[in-house]
Amino acid sequence: MVKKLERKYVTTKTVKGRVYYYFRRGETYQRLPNDPDSQEFDAAYWAIRSGRAQKQTKTTFEALIVSYYQTPEFKDRKPRVQQEYRRTLELIREKNGPKDFTKLRRRDVIAARDAYADTWRKANAMVEMISILSRHAIDLEWITANPASGVKKLKGGEYQPWPAAKLRAFEVYCESGSLEWELTAYMLGIGTGQRIGDVIGMEWAHYDGQFISVVQEKTAARLWVACPEFLRKYLDNLQRRGRFIISQSLHKGVAKRTIQQRVMAVREGIGAQAFVIHGWRYTAAVHLAEAGASDSEIQAVTGHKTLEMVKKYRSQANQKRLSQAAQARRSRT
Repeated sequence: MVKKLERKYVTTKTVKGRVYYYFRRGETYQRLPNDPDSQEFDAAYWAIRSGRAQKQTKTTFEALIVSYYQTPEFKDRKPRVQQEYRRTLELIREKNGPKDFTKLRRRDVIAARDAYADTWRKANAMVEMISILSRHAIDLEWITANPASGVKKLKGGEYQPWPAAKLRAFEVYCESGSLEWELTAYMLGIGTGQRIGDVIGMEWAHYDGQFISVVQEKTAARLWVACPEFLRKYLDNLQRRGRFIISQSLHKGVAKRTIQQRVMAVREGIGAQAFVIHGWRYTAAVHLAEAGASDSEIQAVTGHKTLEMVKKYRSQANQKRLSQAAQARRSRT
């Protein structure tokens, strides 16, 4: 039931016996306080009529982020991934909460990216999260196109495999300082070629003496990764302190950020700041290529979805071999 009052533009709606007051102009309704005889009602009415009050939007960044947290897409993510997503999403909410998401434009996404240009990972995470929110907004029929689509991510330099001298220095540093977490992360990373997020999730139950079972966070693919001899020997001699191979307590593993910080301290100690933890994955792949493994064999270890990156490792291995062969010719002349 809709009823008009004497005051211009004021309309009521009765829902389940309760009366609600609205300022209506055309098809636009703006809610008014419940008591039409109150000063609060009068002030709200004249604020709307004079244009001083803005219609409250329902399509805010705040509402969209809260809605996204309730989606199966977010809830099905592993806890560590959810934590990483929340870090950027909460930053977006803090800066843009009450703003209307439907007014977001491509230039705004680029500006958000460039605001963090000094930390390219953070800048790229911003683009990725805005794109995810945009896809959710499309599902909600708030918008029809993704303003973050095609926005280029910043380049922070390519990951490089670690040279043999730095690998050995890392091992010696950890062994001399009894740094078990750091050394175990290193052995698993170099040995299996997995991302550090997957390494810290490895459990003793996943290891059968020959293989480690891994469900990759990024691809959700399950792999059975054969362990090289050096990794088997290391794991077979490692004390089992809990459920996880890198274990903080009986049932709790170590946080990704903790391992990253600890490995950074070792890198600083051996002068390897130029070589990042993700480089272990590249190192494993290049070592496999240098040992003569085929592209498909390398892919079976690393779990890459496509052969594009695998071919890059093969190219590096071939370049090194060809360089050695070429220089050997000089010594024969």
